[in-house]
Amino acid sequence: MNVAISKIFSNWSRKLVALILAVIIWLIVNQTLISTRTINNVPIRIINLPPGKTLEGIQTNGHLVKKLNLTVTGNKTIIEELSSYDLEVILDAADKPDEFMGIISKKNLSSLNSEIDLSKVIKRVQYPNFIVRMTNLVTEQIPVIITKPIGEAPRGYQFLDIWPYRLLLTVQGPEDTLKRLKEKELRLTLNLNEIKKSQLDALDHDEQEIISFSVPNYWKQVRIPSLGDAPISIDDPKAKLLRIDFIRSRFSPLNHAIPVSLFFPIETLNKLNPDTIQLAESALLKKVHGQGVIQIPLLVNGVGPRFLNLVEKMIQIEIVVIPQAKQEILSWNLQLVNPRQLEDQYVQAFNGELVDSEILLLTPILREEYLRNRFRSYVNRLQLFKTDETKLNLSISLKKKLITIEETDSSVSIITSSKL
Repeated sequence: MNVAISKIFSNWSRKLVALILAVIIWLIVNQTLISTRTINNVPIRIINLPPGKTLEGIQTNGHLVKKLNLTVTGNKTIIEELSSYDLEVILDAADKPDEFMGIISKKNLSSLNSEIDLSKVIKRVQYPNFIVRMTNLVTEQIPVIITKPIGEAPRGYQFLDIWPYRLLLTVQGPEDTLKRLKEKELRLTLNLNEIKKSQLDALDHDEQEIISFSVPNYWKQVRIPSLGDAPISIDDPKAKLLRIDFIRSRFSPLNHAIPVSLFFPIETLNKLNPDTIQLAESALLKKVHGQGVIQIPLLVNGVGPRFLNLVEKMIQIEIVVIPQAKQEILSWNLQLVNPRQLEDQYVQAFNGELVDSEILLLTPILREEYLRNRFRSYVNRLQLFKTDETKLNLSISLKKKLITIEETDSSVSIITSSKL
């Protein structure tokens, strides 16, 4: 044992020198090994853009949407560990024409990793040819359409409308990009699932016809990938008015019978006309002084009391009379008589009254626009229900020059409609 130890430590100084030399040689060889490797999706950043100029696809941080695949040659150890997160290409646009060839050397490479000095690591760079095209930097107002929200209204409430429908977004960017955006328009879709019932309950006062939820500022943002990753806030002054209107889920009785009228298409008048076709009385329809009327008790849901009081005497059912060979069951729809006059009366009914304080904060023009939109939303959702709160479905047929109206089960699908 002692002999073995003695052999190990004999000439120890020479052995130590040999070990040190071996380590030095290994380090030198390892550092001088050269490797070539392609790094995909390397970001490109443009600096020193001339005033009034920009590029298609440039982000707010100066990076282009376009990325490059670079083939780099250099120190094998570090090259093999490099990724697109460790470096970027920097191109200087100062004093360049509107179109110039992107020329890249190792001087154009910037390290994103503080532990790597690319100037000492990379010897040569190869890349596909590409052209940098600058264009005019312009400011435009892009229309933003507020679409119908997705999701469901909180329990006990129904979505009525959203207003304003259209806003403007002021943005800066490449001339051609903004031109395309302006022609296409942007869309903003809100989500009703993000509104809690407690929020609407806090706004629900008996004297109000509707419950208006003011859209928070952080919802009023749109993303435009061609201009950057960050959402852009809508700066239109009307954006502060953006609101989602709800109405209580409440059934209200119709206090008047509903007249029934017949519509005869002009092309079939020689065979089907008021002289040859009549409405047949039934359990649903009675004739009062020759006018057919639906006399069973009916309800409506999701409309304001002022709207209902105004229009309930002006509602009628219209039946489209066409030859039986073309359609076995006749279609029908709910209509308002003289809807324009009713709309004007609805707007006048709210003018100057403290019914909805937020409406009164609007300018007269915006207040009228808002009220007209509210009226039309009521018209579009007007439907008939039976006293058991199920939807009224009618089966209307033409037999032997008599039109018969019968009630069908609400679960049966028929080609009729009770909406305006």
